[in-house]
Amino acid sequence: MLVLLPPSEGKASSGRGAPLKTESLSLRGLTPAREAVLGELVELCAGDEEKAREVLGLSKGLRGEVAKNAELLTAGARPAGEIYTGVLYDALDLASLDAAAKKRATRSLLVFSGLWGAVRINDRIPSYRCSMGVKLPGIGALGAYWRTPMAAVLPEAAGDGLVLDLRSSAYAAAWKPKGEVAGRTASVRVLHAPTRKVVSHFNKATKGRIVRSLLAAGAAPKGPAELVDALRELGYVVEVEPPTGAGKAWMLDVLVDEIH
Repeated sequence: MLVLLPPSEGKASSGRGAPLKTESLSLRGLTPAREAVLGELVELCAGDEEKAREVLGLSKGLRGEVAKNAELLTAGARPAGEIYTGVLYDALDLASLDAAAKKRATRSLLVFSGLWGAVRINDRIPSYRCSMGVKLPGIGALGAYWRTPMAAVLPEAAGDGLVLDLRSSAYAAAWKPKGEVAGRTASVRVLHAPTRKVVSHFNKATKGRIVRSLLAAGAAPKGPAELVDALRELGYVVEVEPPTGAGKAWMLDVLVDEIH
């Protein structure tokens, strides 16, 4: 099972350890693209602060993020699972999983990123600020930029098992499973059962809980249908929208009564 996650805007501070080594990150086929984005981002943020804030879509109160980006090549690095914080990651709570579940998380979780493309939770990265919606002056829109390198690398990472896609739309644009990979991909929406509406904060928290539940239980669904069974066994209320044809992903609606 490969679980595709969005990153978080909020991030923990960089570590005090050794700086980033791009060649040590997983999915090495993405290394040239990562280095290109990293180089332009550092150059941008080391120059005109106002221009950098405008490009990154940051308020004046977040000018410290520009300075942080300017030091990415020398900042200490930490495992990505410690860097990403926020609602989904608070609910997932990787640190409190037992050893076996943590190993499953290392194998299964892939976090998408405007800067790195995608990383595994044990990849060591510095704290940064660069969303997939950013349009860098030289490279252009990152969502479009990442499509070509992702298309070359992600199908192999997906292997022959289930792909559980929990990304937001901006990050989903960077790689869309196609062909037989799409046929074993399931996307999840979390809906407030009485209203059938998505509530952003609630949506993220529930997705974090879903991943935690699967990891803690040692669930290993081979495809979308088995995922539905596994989620129901774990107590989730799931409605299924099967694919409309070959090469189409499944859509699962997880219904929850309370917003918390």
